[in-house]
Amino acid sequence: MLVMPGAMLGLLGGGQLGRMFTMAAHRLGYQVTVLDPSTESPAGRIADVFICAEYTDGHALQQLGDQCIAVTTEFENIPAESLRKLAETRVVSPDAHSIAIAQNRITEKCFLKDHGFSIAPFAVIEGAEDLSKPHATNLFPGILKVSQFGYDGKGQRLVRNQSELETAFGDLNRVTCVLEKLMPLSSEISVIVARGAEGELESFPVAENQHVNGILDISIIPARISQTLIQQAQDIASKVAEKLNYQGVLCVEFFVLDDGQLLINEIAPRPHNSGHYSMDACITSQFEQQVRTLCGLPLGNTTQHSAAVMVNLLGDLWHNGEPDWSFVLQQASTKLHLYGKTEARPGRKMGHFTVLDETTDKALSKAHTIKQQLE
Repeated sequence: MLVMPGAMLGLLGGGQLGRMFTMAAHRLGYQVTVLDPSTESPAGRIADVFICAEYTDGHALQQLGDQCIAVTTEFENIPAESLRKLAETRVVSPDAHSIAIAQNRITEKCFLKDHGFSIAPFAVIEGAEDLSKPHATNLFPGILKVSQFGYDGKGQRLVRNQSELETAFGDLNRVTCVLEKLMPLSSEISVIVARGAEGELESFPVAENQHVNGILDISIIPARISQTLIQQAQDIASKVAEKLNYQGVLCVEFFVLDDGQLLINEIAPRPHNSGHYSMDACITSQFEQQVRTLCGLPLGNTTQHSAAVMVNLLGDLWHNGEPDWSFVLQQASTKLHLYGKTEARPGRKMGHFTVLDETTDKALSKAHTIKQQLE
């Protein structure tokens, strides 16, 4: 179905990803209704209509469905049942099936494994009896991760032996977890791919990602890997979207091993932090692409016109109040994006900046200089 500008679009989730979707939709002439439980949600503050309610609130979902012709999500922890309910009367993209797979690490890994995608060896830990089984003890050293609601390094523990595994399982409240074998990494990369209702595909340039304490710190675009690996990663991401029968914007995160092998780390059925560079460095941003896939429009051109480095701005920078942005703003080819959050907390994503230049090396050097100045 083709949804033309002027229509009202619905958005479940009111964080910074939702804010940037709303801004992209407004530029194209659409209106947006945001549903989010927080009165201070960044997207809700700029939406045409804001519904402050839980994602399971039947009355709020009915209101969203009544006034919106098509609905999308900001993040994957929206209850899949809420999406199924909306899909009875409205276009919903991505669909509940894709969301349900991505919001549970066990379901996600089984889906990827069953469809022949390469992933790190893993074991499911459901109870104390699983901690000493060979399928788990053969994975040391490994990372123990909660199966649901873990992000940005939360709900994860490094374990090197049986004792540490038992302690970590207790620390994570003995909820169902996945134990993944720690692999010898050369780098981490991600691919944003968009897939339309008719199966058409567009891939964004591959990002090279550096993390600190489990949170994305810097993305370098294009990634400093071989063209062969870049093509492989884009092809694999496209195949994941096809196997999901996906409609929307999808991120696939990869481990690049020391031997050059690519393993899928996880998938995110939405725009992604590592794709923020696209707002400044590509003809079409990942957020405009999200609008296009939701509305049945032709996919936009994802060509990158400048090398880019994106740096996250976390709440730690606000420990003495609002940071001094003057040095950032003096940089003619640096784009500052602040998310409009009212409370800065350590580790909370408050914004980002993107440095554009002729080469990634030049952009990276400038990004480090700006980052050091802010810190």
